[in-house]
Parts: sequence; structure tokens; C-alpha cells
Amino acid sequence: MPLYVATRKGLFIIDTARWALGRPHFLGDPVTAVLAHDGAIYAALNLGHFGVKVRRSEDRGEHWQEIAAPAYPAKPDDAADKTPWKLVQVWTLEGAGETLWAGTIPGGLFRSGDRGESWTLMRGLWDRRERTEWFGGGYDHPGIHSICIHPRDSRQISVAVSCGGVWQSADGGETWRLAAKGMHADYFPPERKEDENIQDVHRMVQSPSRPDVYYAQHHNGVFRTADGAASWQELTAIAPSKFGFAVAVHPKNPDTAWFVPADKDERRLPLDAKLVVARTCDGGKSFDVLRKGLPQEHAYDLVYRHGLAVDETGERLAIGSTTGGLWISEDAGDSWRCLSAHLPPIYAVRFA
Repeated sequence: MPLYVATRKGLFIIDTARWALGRPHFLGDPVTAVLAHDGAIYAALNLGHFGVKVRRSEDRGEHWQEIAAPAYPAKPDDAADKTPWKLVQVWTLEGAGETLWAGTIPGGLFRSGDRGESWTLMRGLWDRRERTEWFGGGYDHPGIHSICIHPRDSRQISVAVSCGGVWQSADGGETWRLAAKGMHADYFPPERKEDENIQDVHRMVQSPSRPDVYYAQHHNGVFRTADGAASWQELTAIAPSKFGFAVAVHPKNPDTAWFVPADKDERRLPLDAKLVVARTCDGGKSFDVLRKGLPQEHAYDLVYRHGLAVDETGERLAIGSTTGGLWISEDAGDSWRCLSAHLPPIYAVRFA
């Protein structure tokens, strides 16, 4: 099972049998999202002036072909929102069966039924009146960074928006409803802090073994739901900080999840310059702070939303940081070792 590492200067594919770093792909180009699905590898590139490109490989990365990138329709003159109707970035890619999904900046969700040869904007979400209130968090415009597809019913889809809360569809993306009840936005006035439509969810994951369980790393803390996102509860026991970006959930145990805490807001680096991982094994009632093998002094490694991943066994994890550090664990996070300290800034890590 390979590990894919998407960075500001290319895509690296790591052989996890030997933990060997392979040759780079797209060297020098920012790779913002990667997906291995149905025998193919997909990579999204943000080439700045030359736009967003999507590549597909059907021979494990030996060769790549350009496929279609999601495209927005022309913006109507009477559109109520101030967001440009133009693709800025593909932030995440997901697959289910024969369908691919792309979450983008400026907040559009796209679907492909032909392996990325063409894409359709989900107008049921894009045309919602509430979208005109969405706003950017770390980017100038809002974006969809998390797409959760029910493992037994692919018509049930949940997405998280920064900043626009959590949205769910039960009909394959045709219609949508808000699902962020219980979250709170401390950066808004008290009368609006519980507004579901302005929540800044940094990352959301769904338990494969119990799909009604989700975890979310929010700007204001860590949240969990066990009722399919009908209501969210804050997990106040997390340490050493409730701020962060990344979260991963155990593939077989819905009570186990990992987070990478950081120091908010403007500083955005590990608390006390010590890189740690917080793990709960009881659904958020308590947390262990894991640090063995991680740098504990002068560590300024921020881990982005997609910079933490767990494999299908739940034992192997990977962390990639903004300073090019890559660590792996083979004992569920109890201990870590550094594979490389010199990669380009890492946007995403993902097991096949």
C-alpha cells in the first residue's frame, strides 16, 4: 500500500513495504490533492497563472495524462454573491464506486461519472441562498475541503466548508441541508456564534465502521457526533490545545481518533514549539498526548488539514508538515520516526 505525499513542489509516492521515498512527480508544481481510486491515481495541480490542472495515472504513476478540471459556469450579472465563479483550487478529491468528487475553492462541489473526463457542478448546493454568506478562512474565498461518503450508501454525502459549516445530502448531491448544530464560532458576536452557516470547520472525517460517527477539527475546538451530524458535541478534554487543522479516525474503531494540536490564531505553530499528536480511544472523553519520536524543541511544523492520515489497519499513520517534515508511526501513534526532514511543504498525505 503506497503512501502519497502531495507537496508544494511535486507528488512523492512512498513504498510502505520499505518506507522508501520514490522519485518525484510534477517536480516544481504544487499538488493540492491526491486520490488513489479504482485502479487509478488522480492528482490536482495549482499552476497559478496557468490555472488548475488534473492528471490521472493508470500505471501506478509511471505515466500521467491530463484530464478535465472542474469548471464553473459564467457568473450571472444579477448574482447575489461576491465570490468569483472561477476555479481557484481543487482542495480535495474523493471516490465512491464509479463516481469521483472534487471539493474546490470557491466553495463548489463537483461530480464526475467518467473518471474525471468531465465534471458537473452540484447546483443544489451552489445555488443555495446561504452560500452567499460563506467566507474564506485561510484563503480569500470559501472552500470545500472535506467530503465524506457513506460507506454503505453513496447517495449520502457530507461536506465541510471553511467557512460555511457542514452540509449533507441524502440524494447524491441534488438537495442539501445544514448539519452543524452544536458547533460555535467564537469569532462572531454572541447572537450569531451558533449560526450553523458560518462555522469554520477545518477538517471533518467519518467513521467507516460506524458511519453515524464523525469527528471535526473546528477553529474553536474539536467536535464529535454519533447521530449522523444531527447534533455535535465539543470534546473539551483534548490537550494541549483545542486548535488545529488535521484529524483522522480509526477505520475499525469509531472511538479512536487522532488530532495534531497547534497554537492559534495568528501564530499557527506547535504549542511551545513541541510537535505532538493527541489521541482519544474513548470517543473523546479523554486524550493521550503522543510525542515519542517527534521533535520536542524548536519545532515549527504546522500540519495542514490533509496532513494526517491512517491506513486501513488503523496501526500505521503518517504526518506531513509545512516545513517538509514527514513522520510515520506503525503502532497507532505511540511512537514515530522521521522519514524525511527536507521535503517541500506538505499539503496532504494519503494511504492508497
